[in-house]
Amino acid sequence: MTGLDALWLPILLSAVIVFVASSIIHMGPFWHRGDYPKVPNQDKVQDALRPLAIPPGDYMLPRAANMKEMRTPEHMEKLTKGPVMVLTVLPNGPGSMSRSLVLWFLYTVVVSFFTAYITGRALPAGTEYLRVFQIAGAAAFVGYSLALLQMSIWYRRAWKLTVKALFDGLIYGLLTAGTFGWLWPH
Repeated sequence: MTGLDALWLPILLSAVIVFVASSIIHMGPFWHRGDYPKVPNQDKVQDALRPLAIPPGDYMLPRAANMKEMRTPEHMEKLTKGPVMVLTVLPNGPGSMSRSLVLWFLYTVVVSFFTAYITGRALPAGTEYLRVFQIAGAAAFVGYSLALLQMSIWYRRAWKLTVKALFDGLIYGLLTAGTFGWLWPH
């Protein structure tokens, strides 16, 4: 067993490395450019929704109040007529990346912390690089990736987007694993 106090450097450095790598992946001309295409008739859709002043949040349309209403002919007709959607409404105005970047960095630290916890409980100081790489990589991959599957399973997020995000998580997991293997205490 290796204590967390001996793993603060790989925790922080792996978080920084993943943060930088994710920035390169998402800002570069890589696989995320076409993730969210334009809605057909974008201007008309915005003009139609604007007067409704929908507050920021997550919504489902149509949404039944309860299971009984979900089985009514009226609700079934709404589903059939469409559109059927899960919708996230963001605040109006130009978005700031600052809040998201800070939260993303904190998330990378949390994943690295739990990677350290799991790997530290499984392995003693002095463990060889490859064994640390295996345990840390598996833990980090789980932290970065597996919960993403739920969005495609339950909310029909495009599987293409989920698979891309899983690939990103694999890269982040490998970078975390390499950092932990490199900086594992002897």
